[in-house]
Amino acid sequence: MNDRILMLGNQAISRGLIENGCAVATSYPGTPASEILPSLVEWRLAENTRLHAQWAVNEKVAFEIAYTAAMTGLRSMVSMKQVGLNVASDPLMSAAYMGTVGGFLVVCADDPGPHSSQTEQDSRMMAMMAKIPVLDPDSPAQAKDMIAMGYALSEAFEIPVMIRPTTRVCHARQDVAVSPIVADTRQPKFEKNPARWAATPKFRFRLHQSLEQKLSAISNHAATAPQRCNPGADESRQAIVVSGVAAAHTRDVMKDLGLWDHVPLYQVLQPFPLHREFITHLDTAYSQILVIEESAGIIELQIADRRKVLGKVSGTVPSVGEILPETIEAIVAKFAGKSVSPPDLPLTAPGRHPTLCAGCPHRASFFAIKKAAPRGIYTSDIGCYTLGLNLGAVDTFICMGAAISQAAGFYQAFRHEARRPDIVATLGDSTFFHAGIPALIDAVVQNVRFVLVILDNRTTAMTGNQPTPACGRGIGGEPTITVAIEKLVQGCGVAFCETGDPYDVPAFISLVKSAVAYSRETGPAVVIARRPCLLDRSQVESRHPFIRVHVVEKDCDACHYCIQHFECPALITDGKDKPVRVNPAACTGCGVCLHVCPKKAIVITEKV
Repeated sequence: MNDRILMLGNQAISRGLIENGCAVATSYPGTPASEILPSLVEWRLAENTRLHAQWAVNEKVAFEIAYTAAMTGLRSMVSMKQVGLNVASDPLMSAAYMGTVGGFLVVCADDPGPHSSQTEQDSRMMAMMAKIPVLDPDSPAQAKDMIAMGYALSEAFEIPVMIRPTTRVCHARQDVAVSPIVADTRQPKFEKNPARWAATPKFRFRLHQSLEQKLSAISNHAATAPQRCNPGADESRQAIVVSGVAAAHTRDVMKDLGLWDHVPLYQVLQPFPLHREFITHLDTAYSQILVIEESAGIIELQIADRRKVLGKVSGTVPSVGEILPETIEAIVAKFAGKSVSPPDLPLTAPGRHPTLCAGCPHRASFFAIKKAAPRGIYTSDIGCYTLGLNLGAVDTFICMGAAISQAAGFYQAFRHEARRPDIVATLGDSTFFHAGIPALIDAVVQNVRFVLVILDNRTTAMTGNQPTPACGRGIGGEPTITVAIEKLVQGCGVAFCETGDPYDVPAFISLVKSAVAYSRETGPAVVIARRPCLLDRSQVESRHPFIRVHVVEKDCDACHYCIQHFECPALITDGKDKPVRVNPAACTGCGVCLHVCPKKAIVITEKV
């Protein structure tokens, strides 16, 4: 094996896990954390190690599986994105009290920006609330190193430890040192201790006291203490404190500005709890302290004399969005009394707004929904299908599973109105398993009159085509038990449950209309729109008969209805009054557009 390998940040994290004896690893996919678990499986196969890895149905279940393995003395890990930690927050809070036996890491990838999330929340705040230590890597290599540091910290103090990479760490590439795999010989052992593992409120009070003692000791733990990056720098009454990817940017900026030998720079590895000696040192040694961190001011909140601090609270460092190198340069230069010219950034060409892929079955489903309930209220969820916004078929979304709950909320708001609007909720198959089932049960019990369209593309498409419980395969391709969505829906008490193919546009519109009519008079109706994702090549049934189409120019009056109401990337035009054309390089041959054009100007050229 080479001593160094070029790795994605998430690959480096997984390499750290395999090198440090992780025995059980679980996750629910979510960008920017999605690649951690698949990379771990790849390392497992390459190194022939014994490791259980699985996609769980949601982050809460994933957390509970991995945490329980740590109760037996094994090393384990759960990974997720920052909003996924919201879902796992309940067991997180209790796990902090009960502690661990084996090392237990919560790898939570944050998304400052945000690039692909509904929030840019700082998971270090969640670590503070749970009262567990958190480590903040600045690069893929340091993220790998922090796996060993985190396991050692977890086992030394019998406490869960959070590793918090951000998008720029997870999706950066770096040559990373690798070490040989040493077989982990630990055997699981569970020692029954109801006062700890099944603690009642009286014992929870004692566990909380113990947790506070652990945090106090961790704040003096030398192995995770802040590091002086430039020990040879001149003595100064000013200092800069950084953490996470901002540390990497600031090191480069200070060298470019000629400040490396003049202003002390400290990198905080463990933002919470901040080391007590470090807090005292900052208070006594410096009169002005610049703190640069993403996204919240976790470090600056723990510094004793915050009057000395320039950071989020003072408005010196932005509280919203990524802190880019250009921003850091301006902040550091102003702090040090230097002037810098604004960066000469290249002009960027206007981009195309995000849209569903050409041939995406969700587009056909949304088109049918608009036809069946043209004046309806459309609630939706988190996934590729959120892009139904562009088609006018998504009015709201909050978080995983909320499409159903919001549909119920709209129904209760309008139920006594003389003209109650039709309500159609959409969510994906993976999201249905993740968080839709409890909400659907509640809607059935309350007899909410709405239509739920489950967009079943047989995969977790938005995050990389991870399998769902309905796929019958696990993360390594191993066969698993298949769970049928139809049976779950019927088990929830739904009387109207029908499955259709959205590519068969006339039949699918008719099906959704029937569901809408049923929901108006009777109760909840569920339509399962089943057609595999075109990008998931593991799904054989996604390969449909290819239809080559073109637009008959004399029949096209340039109304552009197909572009405005269907928005397929394969349908293009050269201008406002120009006819529509089919881009053969983008067309997938689904044939849905044949039913979209009101003038019937799109016709079949050939079938393959």
